[in-house]
Amino acid sequence: MKAMILAAGRGERMRPLTDHTPKPLLQVGGKPLIVWHIENLAKAGFKEIVINHAHLGAQIEFALGNGAQWGLSIQYSPEVLALETAGGIANALNLLGEQPFLVVNGDTFMDIDFGLLKFAPSHLAHLVMVNNPPQHLQGDFAYQDGMLVSEGEPKLTFSGVGIYQPNLFAAIVRGQPAKLAPILRDAIGKCLISAEHFQGVWHDIGTPARLHDLDTELNLMTKKATK
Repeated sequence: MKAMILAAGRGERMRPLTDHTPKPLLQVGGKPLIVWHIENLAKAGFKEIVINHAHLGAQIEFALGNGAQWGLSIQYSPEVLALETAGGIANALNLLGEQPFLVVNGDTFMDIDFGLLKFAPSHLAHLVMVNNPPQHLQGDFAYQDGMLVSEGEPKLTFSGVGIYQPNLFAAIVRGQPAKLAPILRDAIGKCLISAEHFQGVWHDIGTPARLHDLDTELNLMTKKATK
């Protein structure tokens, strides 16, 4: 199974940090956000990763190279203008192939075992849901008995991690912007999306304050581990 890391966002809420550094390269715990994902994917046995980029994308390619330092292969899907989540995935389908693939948001942090997702149910998509964070208490989708449903409780937050069948994006014109949420809602209405409730560590790094808090937390953990 291949994996894709979404790294094309401008990171407007992270300015001025992202004026000169792409958001996935902002550092927490002594390494860029995106490197935490790459290391976890390599540990889980993934060998091929696709990364899309737009804003300051050349910095991402320079920093990560071809992935050899992690024992895997990285290919890039550049975007002149960010194509939104679904548009970015559709634009990279030629690199992702015809089998289901894993997608990870590059601006999140989590301690999930990506290897376990290789055995997710074979629906049109399988999403990893998390408890609603303080900044998003309303949640995204209703979760019941391992499936996402149009109505009901509880409503959980989409973590940004999912397994997708390529044909979920078949109707998107390559190179055109497209949001993911409407596509997911349509498939949820047809009972085509399974899910799991992950209750481990997960952070959405959407503001400089959240970046600082996570950096402090990880540094404290490192100090305790070395005592």
